[in-house]
Amino acid sequence: MIKLIKSEEELDRQLLMKTLSGRKLLAYMKAYGPGYDFCRFYKIAGDEKGFGFMFIINSTLIICTDGCIEDTEEIEIFINMNLPFRVEGDSGLLKKISGKMEKSGRYQVLNRTIFELVPDENSYKFAEEFVNMDPYLPDVYKILSEGFPNIADFSLWYTDTSHRCRHGISRVFTYRDSTTASMIFDIGNYVLIGQVATKISARGSGYAREFLKWLALFLNNLGKRAFLLALDVRVSFYREIGFKEIEREIVLERVDVEKENVSKGEL
Repeated sequence: MIKLIKSEEELDRQLLMKTLSGRKLLAYMKAYGPGYDFCRFYKIAGDEKGFGFMFIINSTLIICTDGCIEDTEEIEIFINMNLPFRVEGDSGLLKKISGKMEKSGRYQVLNRTIFELVPDENSYKFAEEFVNMDPYLPDVYKILSEGFPNIADFSLWYTDTSHRCRHGISRVFTYRDSTTASMIFDIGNYVLIGQVATKISARGSGYAREFLKWLALFLNNLGKRAFLLALDVRVSFYREIGFKEIEREIVLERVDVEKENVSKGEL
């Protein structure tokens, strides 16, 4: 059974704190609460055993479970009714449903690696004075739009990003006005880094590499563990930086629509 959540008290915080996906759910609950149509939270209860939670933000569905849900039919129906652009979270559950999702012709399976940002001696060799810890968000969007041509439109991105920053969930950085990265959430000293991009004119400068190494040190000095998610096309870059591979997972992504026509949530 899938039930719409109407109160934060319905969440199992202990379960959700075990994974990055669960922490992301908690972060969005803290930022928005259960009262917005574009950010909806659900409880999943198996017929005999297993339970979990999921939320859909714009067009990304994130699923978190205790790993014991065996009957996935209702979740499959939910996905086919809502048709999110991306489905992520519990890789065990996603593997169970991926075959049917692929056969439908709507989804493909993508591999993703979880990296932990680990500082090294080169993290100290950095021009910190060029870091802007409170950049003008429209300028950040200009950088992101060059790095991610299919990013959500400006008004949607700005409304969501500024809202999360105001609620202390997220933080945005730029380096030399050319490279950007965001803390998607900071929950219990676990940080998820995302939206890493560099202006086309500055690519090849090494700015992203320098900046991420510094960011690893900056967050480590604050007592935080920082992670990022990389699809296969970007894995070699983060390996070269020296970040630690933690886990491999899969995500489902729509193939039956033009990406430019879909407002997506964040990777």
